[in-house]
Amino acid sequence: MAETKTAYERVQAARNGKRPMGSYYIEHMIDDFVELHGDRRFGDDAAIVAGIGTLNRIPVTVIAMERGDTIEERMKRNFGCPEPEGYRKALRLMKEAEKFRRPIICFIGSSGAYCGIEAEERGQGLAIAENLYEMMGMKTPIISVVVGEGGSGGALALGVCDTAIMLENAVYSVISPEGCASILWKDSAKAPEAAEHLRLTSYDLLQFDVIEKLIPESGKTDREICSELKTVLLEEIQKLSALSPEALLEHRYAKFRKIGA
Repeated sequence: MAETKTAYERVQAARNGKRPMGSYYIEHMIDDFVELHGDRRFGDDAAIVAGIGTLNRIPVTVIAMERGDTIEERMKRNFGCPEPEGYRKALRLMKEAEKFRRPIICFIGSSGAYCGIEAEERGQGLAIAENLYEMMGMKTPIISVVVGEGGSGGALALGVCDTAIMLENAVYSVISPEGCASILWKDSAKAPEAAEHLRLTSYDLLQFDVIEKLIPESGKTDREICSELKTVLLEEIQKLSALSPEALLEHRYAKFRKIGA
C-alpha cells in the first residue's frame, strides 16, 4: 500500500539532507569499486562519482551523482550540481563500458546541472546534449535509478536508458516546483500547487511509462531499500544482457516512443 503523501511532500523527502545519494549505493552494493577521474579535457568534477566494480561478480560501470554529507564536502561537490566535466567524465566511462559490453548503472540525484557562467563557458548545454545523443545509441545495457531529486536536463543527462527505476520518494521533473510557480504565478510560494501539476512523483511517472520500476520506501531502512534495489538491478541486467546489440537499441527506442502514450 502506497504511503499517502502530497507531491510536494515527496519533493521535500527527495531533498532531505540525510537521504542517501549515489555514493551510499556504491558503498553498499558495488564490490571492488575503483573510482576513475577526469574528462581528459579540462578537469575532474566531484559532483559525479564514476568508476568500475562488480555487482554480484558481474562487472559494471557505475556513474553516480553525489552532493556530500558535510558542508565542506558539499562545497567540494558543488552541492551535487554537475559541471560539464562531470558529464564528459560520465560519457568517457560509458564509451569504455560499451567497448567491453559492460552494463552501465546510473544513480541520479541532483537539483540540476550547475548553471554558473563558468559552466556555460565550458559548454554545459553541449555536454548534456552529447550525453543524450550518445546514450541513445550505446550498445550496452543502461539502467538509471532516480534516488533523490531528479532535476531538468542535469538529471536527464544520465537518464537515457533501457530501464528507468525510481525510489518511491524520489522526484523527476523538467523544473523545480518553485521555478515553475515563479514562472506561472510569479509566486514561488505556490510551489506545492505546481508540484501537483508537474506530475513529478514516482507513481505519476510509472503511470506515464517514463519509468519501468518503482521501489517502495515506506517502513523500510536504507539498507532494506538498497537490498531490494540490488535485486531489481540484477534482474534487469540479466534480462538486458541477453539481448543482441540490435535488439537492445530497438528496445530502447520503443521505450522512449511509448512515453505518455
